[in-house]
Amino acid sequence: MTRHWSFAFSWRWGGYLAVAIVFAVVCGFLSNWQVSRLHEKEQIQALVDRNWSADPVPLDEIVPDRTTFDDSHEYQPVSMTGEYLVDDQVLVRNRPRSGKPGFEVITPLRLDSGAIFMVDRGWVPTGNEQDHPDSIPAPPDGTVTVVARVKPGEPELPGRSASGDQIATIHLPDLASRVGGDSYTGAYGLLVSESPEPSDARPLAAFQPEVNEGMHLSYAIQWVIFALLAFAFLGYAIRQEYRLRNADDPRVRESEERRERKRREKRTDADVEDELLDSVR
Repeated sequence: MTRHWSFAFSWRWGGYLAVAIVFAVVCGFLSNWQVSRLHEKEQIQALVDRNWSADPVPLDEIVPDRTTFDDSHEYQPVSMTGEYLVDDQVLVRNRPRSGKPGFEVITPLRLDSGAIFMVDRGWVPTGNEQDHPDSIPAPPDGTVTVVARVKPGEPELPGRSASGDQIATIHLPDLASRVGGDSYTGAYGLLVSESPEPSDARPLAAFQPEVNEGMHLSYAIQWVIFALLAFAFLGYAIRQEYRLRNADDPRVRESEERRERKRREKRTDADVEDELLDSVR
């Protein structure tokens, strides 16, 4: 019987096996990459959950250098005291919320130290008749204690611009140039609370982010299945060539007939009924 399979040890089939192995290795790398992406997103969500509910600490403890920011502190609540610079307040365009267009309200806060920290006080909807809010809730007057969750600034977006009191992105160096003075350019804050409370209702506070884990696990499993299918197809192709090469051999023919009889014996009543229905159509 060994001689019937001798063709499978040829250079041709060795080459096919090498291709299948290379394909399986590539699938393995891609599967591992998908698992790595899933772990990255899980770590990001864990960071958000941990920092979002943490107790506030002084701003200087988390952002000691105004020009840099440690991403591991993102969404950590910090406390600071100062006075809002309402005249330098700006609106960030194109900030939808729950499917509605609107703006983020960025109000600079001059701290007791004299440095300026940008505070995102929340979201307001676009006006009914103009590309501008109908009203913007005013922050508290005078000295105010603010708790905010720190975030890194956003990158500058080429080709996107705005005019007047509107900006296209929270690019902190640009905001610093508008206000002047020693501004924080490494981080800004999402407002949590103000003391004293403002007389007007605050803009809507930011949602806690939920990282979408996506289909990474499913894709990882699919790549493993593709790798296994490569070897299954190789085995099927070898089996088909074996049948063709040995079609005239009585022993091979008898073996195939036994295999076919066993397959037929395993048929269910439903299979028989389907065959009968097919035969009369």
